[in-house]
Amino acid sequence: MSTPTNSACHALRTQSTLGEGPLWDPERNAFWWIDIMEKKIHLFDPVSLQNRTWQLAQMPGTVVTCRSGGLALALENGFARFDPTTEEIKFLGDPESDLPENRFNDGKCDPQGRFWAGTMRTEDHMEQFTGSLYSLELDGEVIKRLGSKIGVSNGIVWSSDSRHMYFIDSPTRHIYRFDYDPMTGDIENRQIIFEAPEGLGFPDGMAIDSDDHLWVAFWGGGCVAKIDPSNGKITERVIVPVTAPTACAFGGPNLNQLLITTASLGLDQDSKDNQPMAGDLFIAEVSATGVIPAQYGG
Repeated sequence: MSTPTNSACHALRTQSTLGEGPLWDPERNAFWWIDIMEKKIHLFDPVSLQNRTWQLAQMPGTVVTCRSGGLALALENGFARFDPTTEEIKFLGDPESDLPENRFNDGKCDPQGRFWAGTMRTEDHMEQFTGSLYSLELDGEVIKRLGSKIGVSNGIVWSSDSRHMYFIDSPTRHIYRFDYDPMTGDIENRQIIFEAPEGLGFPDGMAIDSDDHLWVAFWGGGCVAKIDPSNGKITERVIVPVTAPTACAFGGPNLNQLLITTASLGLDQDSKDNQPMAGDLFIAEVSATGVIPAQYGG
């Protein structure tokens, strides 16, 4: 039986170098997202199609909202708070100040309000694995949870019962499942639950739906795939008309809109001519329903 497919619709021309990190904000009825290489944070309204932009001094790896208001960021040099109104940044901690060749990348908040984010080498990250995975605790402590041999820390989500954490290390093509302790944040018993075949590209950003199915953007694969973590099977695909979808997030009033970020990074002029929407935003209406993202509780 063939895998059901759906096509993403073009939502906004942004021509991002490395669009990433989409996150639904139900208070603003809009998606936060970032362009890592251009050091920008964006807020996209899927109804009005308006996109507001903030310029930063450092590359952001990911963005989350805070229970107390404002945003928390994983910047290239550590965790920070960011107030979009005043544009004030307050740095919270840099666990890798001794590793200038590394930067922070993808991350999310767990259901208990910890802010998780991982690191990677800025250069040669597909060959040299020097990244780690950290959590910013509610009291501001930064704890190393995994490392220091991660290639590109990506796509992190938690099951609805908080018993499992799913995590991607992109160069390995693996999606991992860990047993997760919600009280302590401890992770153990790492298992590979999916290995991407060569033609599918590299797993990148990831979302989880209300049925605990994983939705994974595949860099080089031109799609977002829905994966059943119980058996590692792809059960649905959303086709994106560019080679490098980077991440996805559920949003909209019914949490059934899948916003997909993409990249133009690494494309030569011929490739850009062949895929003029590379770096733009896309939205797919899907049958699944997402979950409201957790906020940082510190």
